[in-house]
Amino acid sequence: MLAHPSQHIEDKLTLLPSEPGSYQMKDDNGKIIYVGKAKNLKNRVRSYFKQDHTGKTAELVSKIVDFDFIVTNSDKEAFLLENELIKKYKPYYNIRLKYGTGYPYIKITKERNPKMALVNEVRKDGGFYFGPYPNVYAAQETLHFLEKNYPLRRCNGYQGRPCLYYSMGQCLGPCWHTVPEAEYQAQIDKIKHFLDGNTKTVKQHIADQMHQAAENLEFERAADLRDQLKYINETVESQRVLSKDTTPRDLFNYYLDKGWMTVTVFFLRQARLIRQYKRTFAVVEDASTELSNFIQQFYCQRNIQKPREVLVPKGMDVQILSDILAVPVRVPVRGEKRDLLDLAQKNAQIVLEEKFRLLELNEQKTTGAMQEITDALHLSAGHRIEAFDHSHTQGVEIVSAMVVFEDGVPERKLYRKYKIKSVDHADEWKETQEVIRRRYSRLLKEKGDLPDLILMDGGEIQVHAAKEVLEDELGLSIPIAGMVKNDKHRTADLIDGRTGEVVFLARQSQGFYLLQRIQDEVHRFAITFHRQLRSKNSLTSRLDSIQGVGPKTRQKLLRNFGSLPKIEAASIEELQSLGINEKLARVIHWSLTQNHS
Repeated sequence: MLAHPSQHIEDKLTLLPSEPGSYQMKDDNGKIIYVGKAKNLKNRVRSYFKQDHTGKTAELVSKIVDFDFIVTNSDKEAFLLENELIKKYKPYYNIRLKYGTGYPYIKITKERNPKMALVNEVRKDGGFYFGPYPNVYAAQETLHFLEKNYPLRRCNGYQGRPCLYYSMGQCLGPCWHTVPEAEYQAQIDKIKHFLDGNTKTVKQHIADQMHQAAENLEFERAADLRDQLKYINETVESQRVLSKDTTPRDLFNYYLDKGWMTVTVFFLRQARLIRQYKRTFAVVEDASTELSNFIQQFYCQRNIQKPREVLVPKGMDVQILSDILAVPVRVPVRGEKRDLLDLAQKNAQIVLEEKFRLLELNEQKTTGAMQEITDALHLSAGHRIEAFDHSHTQGVEIVSAMVVFEDGVPERKLYRKYKIKSVDHADEWKETQEVIRRRYSRLLKEKGDLPDLILMDGGEIQVHAAKEVLEDELGLSIPIAGMVKNDKHRTADLIDGRTGEVVFLARQSQGFYLLQRIQDEVHRFAITFHRQLRSKNSLTSRLDSIQGVGPKTRQKLLRNFGSLPKIEAASIEELQSLGINEKLARVIHWSLTQNHS
């Protein structure tokens, strides 16, 4: 049966990267129902919707309403990540690997006479585990190589006489005598060194033997040695998606563009990348401040257990962040952790660029979107929407912004921004009334075109406040609706301003995507204006403009006084107590108090 994907999926399919990774299929509840891996994400994921399917695959495709993906550095990492995600989410349509019975591990047992074995899952039994290895046959052959070259115990234990493996040099001989623990430990250290990827010497030795065998015309032996090299490469080669220790870590990185930031979080547990979280939002501050605020809110709002270590990109004040989180925060500069940081940024970049490209695609496919919205609200056909949003920081620098969409396309030359004058603290009702009064009293005075629908980026309070001004003061009867948000601050439904009822729009409809685009755009425009005002008036900017105050002094001031107003109120003596010389302390004090007055 040929799948018929929604427009949303069609758009996402066109934007998939041609890179290796793991993909996660989701149902209409947002639940992951299938996890897969691919050498080429674009080709693999498209095949679900562009080819005929039967049986369980057809059933799976019929349930898919969205998908997500994580880009990896190699096909092998995609295999390993798929394994971890299946174990975590246990998707209904995954059979193989679902209960950890897929890719094997090489294990060294913890006992008096240890041995090596190939196992299907990691247990908390004190043993050493290496893997998992996607190529089962390669893992078996590597285990055989280790047993021949770094023998531990191959027999069942003491039996009074040497076993066959001991005679072959593949057992240390607990079958007939006591083997010192130091002898076992020496072998275990060599095995761990080998499985950790330090195989250069061993591989060179095998390569030399292979060439010698070929020169002696021993072609079968040369072929066996060649295969040994291949299997070692497939099992022991570096796997950047894995950490070499089991410290629980969360890793944060971001990508910033056009006033928006996407943050990617990698959860590393038991030496495995087990989950990815990503969030895209409009920014107010500089990148490091935004990321620092995001990390703090991430642990406070989500009420999740903190890891033992947090990894962040350079440019962050790790000391302050460590003090706030009460967890060590570090910046990887090289090696595996640095590679993972780069991979997180790459995923963040793909997500943000996908968002922009989806917006562009949706702007080209708006036929009927406006009609869907007006039909849902039982309004006559229209073509122009004006939407409003407010922005402030703890009641300071309150602004409002308005965007205009005509036939589903933003008309940026018609956008407007407003400094709120009627209140000096957060008051949703008065902010809304002021901006609505200013906008539409001016349109009436200038005989401008009125919109067919007004959208408020808020709930009932804003809708009723706007309606009161329009109808009671200005005598206008323009339809109003509120964009209701869910717990992820995304558009969920509409509140009809006439009836107060919640109006549902199909999640995969063009009308719903138009609402989301409007919400994103008005929020971006408002918060960008707010950022511009804050940058003009912020104390941080004033500190940076003072001759002699560099980044270290600024951080010292912020760290010790805790807030910007307290620095402004500090005496010269208090500034000097931080190690700032008297001359600079006087310059700082004078500059701030003069600017304030």
